Amino acid sequence: MADVKGPTGLDIEKALLDPGSVFATPEALLLHQGLSKQQKIEILRRWAYDASENGVAVEEGMPNGESDLLRRILLALNQFGGGTDVEHVGPTKQHGIPRSAVESD
Repeated sequence: MADVKGPTGLDIEKALLDPGSVFATPEALLLHQGLSKQQKIEILRRWAYDASENGVAVEEGMPNGESDLLRRILLALNQFGGGTDVEHVGPTKQHGIPRSAVESD
């Protein structure tokens, strides 16, 4: 995979594949000036899925320790105004966040 660096030198592809390796926290992602609103939303959605997978692993007995990362990601997504739809979830244990759950002007 090629390095796809944005104008600020951020490796966007890496951020999409492994947000935690690029951003220390969801809050740091929110503060990043070099990303558009849509890029931030997509990275947060993917990060939420990864955090959900970690939660499933813990639920199934794999050691990794629980954290409040998923809550913080959802709060970050909520900053974009649409809130998140927690009443309707995906068919997998990870659930995922549908695109329609986050306002995308």
